[in-house]
Amino acid sequence: MNRKPILFRIRYGVMLILILTLVACQAGPAGAGKVTPSDAVATTAPSPLPTPTQPPKVLTVCLGEEPLTLYLYGGNSRAMWNILEALYDGPVDWVNGQARPILLERLPDRENGDVVEETVTVQAGEEVVDSRGQVVFLEKGVHVLPAGCREAGCAQTWDGSAPLEMTRLRITFHLRPGVTWSDGQPLTAADSVYSFHLAADAKTPTSKFYVERTAEYRAEDAQTVVWVGKPGYVPYDYAAVFFIPLPQHVWGTYTPEALLTAEVSTRRPIGWGPYVIETWQPGEVLRLRRNLNYFRAGEGLPRFDIVEFRFLGDQADNNLYALLHGTCDVVDRTVLLENQLKDVLEAEKNGQIRLWRLLGPTWEHLDFGIRPAAYDAGYSPYGGYRQDIFGDVRVRQAFAYCLDRERVIREVFLGQNRVPLGFYPPDDPRSLQGENPFPYDPQKGQQLLDSVGWVDEDANPATPRVARGVPNVLEGTPLAVTYLTTNAPLRQKVAAILAESLRGCGIGVNVQSLDAGEFYAPGPEGPLFGRKFDLAAFAWQSGDESPCFLYMTEQIPSASNHWLGTNVTGFSDPTYDRLCQVALSAHPSDGEVYLTAQREVQASYMQFVPSLPLYYALDLVAARPDICGLAPSLTGRSDLWNLETLDRASNCQE
Repeated sequence: MNRKPILFRIRYGVMLILILTLVACQAGPAGAGKVTPSDAVATTAPSPLPTPTQPPKVLTVCLGEEPLTLYLYGGNSRAMWNILEALYDGPVDWVNGQARPILLERLPDRENGDVVEETVTVQAGEEVVDSRGQVVFLEKGVHVLPAGCREAGCAQTWDGSAPLEMTRLRITFHLRPGVTWSDGQPLTAADSVYSFHLAADAKTPTSKFYVERTAEYRAEDAQTVVWVGKPGYVPYDYAAVFFIPLPQHVWGTYTPEALLTAEVSTRRPIGWGPYVIETWQPGEVLRLRRNLNYFRAGEGLPRFDIVEFRFLGDQADNNLYALLHGTCDVVDRTVLLENQLKDVLEAEKNGQIRLWRLLGPTWEHLDFGIRPAAYDAGYSPYGGYRQDIFGDVRVRQAFAYCLDRERVIREVFLGQNRVPLGFYPPDDPRSLQGENPFPYDPQKGQQLLDSVGWVDEDANPATPRVARGVPNVLEGTPLAVTYLTTNAPLRQKVAAILAESLRGCGIGVNVQSLDAGEFYAPGPEGPLFGRKFDLAAFAWQSGDESPCFLYMTEQIPSASNHWLGTNVTGFSDPTYDRLCQVALSAHPSDGEVYLTAQREVQASYMQFVPSLPLYYALDLVAARPDICGLAPSLTGRSDLWNLETLDRASNCQE
């Protein structure tokens, strides 16, 4: 987690001043009925009691960092998106891996006719997406997926003259009717097209991935947007190619470059969501008030009148204290609550806070240096290279059994984490289910080492085993390795535990820590991407595309590809590569076929063990017990995806 420590001490209290307005008494009309002796004097109607003005309902969210900008295309921090969630509702919310249309009337798919595959004839010089997913100009020798082909097995290399047909996708998006900007102006398809052109502009510092794969983006009418892709491109998530509308009627006079610094876009952008920005005191608080033009106002939303975002820095102690004493209602995951895990868990146990644990999508793993770069010119045990310790999969499996990952979970994470079974978080529908194939079992690990020929000759696990008849390893070579990682404190704790458990199996271990710049330096000089290590602990992150590609043969960094690649282990297996190609070519719309492909390649990964998953990144979100409706989602861009429905109650019914 790369979070800058920003510490602001808040030294002011929150004061609510209630102003009561006295209502003047109006004389009631004289009685018009028959007057009796006891009613001789007419009376006035009783005056109503003055009604006190209700104080606004305020929700206070404490963030670990203050965003530098709120311009959609000017930044991309979680703190920024937590605030933008109050301004931009949707267009699609991702909750536990499932998409929910918000600004869109429905999600496009093949069944409702909003996703259409078109077969088109492509010509030399035309931009297409090749079989590797790259945008290229079509010319002789380009490897493409012809029409009807979805995977590498049916890809072909164009000869430069034969007629070539490819598949092109057309996706139609329907906006929810009746939505307006917070200033009351209608939100239309043209606002999404305007957003696309801003994103495409060279002066706009945002990813051009989807722009580059777009052939056409147009407004068909006020409520309809049509996206046409370049031949060969099929987006994993159809909704990802819908560009979030931006207010052309307000920003249209600004150049794309000017929007990077203009206050109207960076400090006070308007949206269509539940709130509008009221004030921003840099370094202290950003205050938003209810959007009276919110399209869900008829449902009584949002529940809170005011939302305040306070910037207390990412230190756990500041924010936990503020949460316990009522300064904060919610502390999001930009705060490093996990650094004070014991105190946070104690507060939860005492009923002082509610806590959400989010595992992933980042996972830490220990990579085996199976084939160092020195082997690329040929390997011989007599060549002066590091010996081929990890070439036999049984050795990697033995290490897996000897690594006490469960102890890491218990002692470092106090039981609040899990040992991953593959690439994905445990609640992801693509994740592997079942038992850990490599539980801590040093006896089984030692048996595997014995079977390979790594022998404990002195019956003393404190001394390394030695090679006796191990293929491709010099006789008498000690089983001793270097465990390489960064100098991050968490990784140091983990390395100490894992090194100790490996030594218990007769494996010599030397832990070496480097600063991040040296550890991640590019090859050939860098130890990781130069493939010059025995064991290396670092993290990858799962996403839409299967992370299986990280360990494909084509991803091995070497001199031949200018050291560009992610497979630093040097692992290579045709069966794994084939399963990974199938997983990468499958699409979520394929349903169970897609899920099966994702699980099969993970099972292969766990069988071959090019690396061993250690633990997930742990993020915590906390709230006071009376905050109802909070439901942080691992796949959402914000912990506050349902901000408009949050409420306060003494007994939350959830």
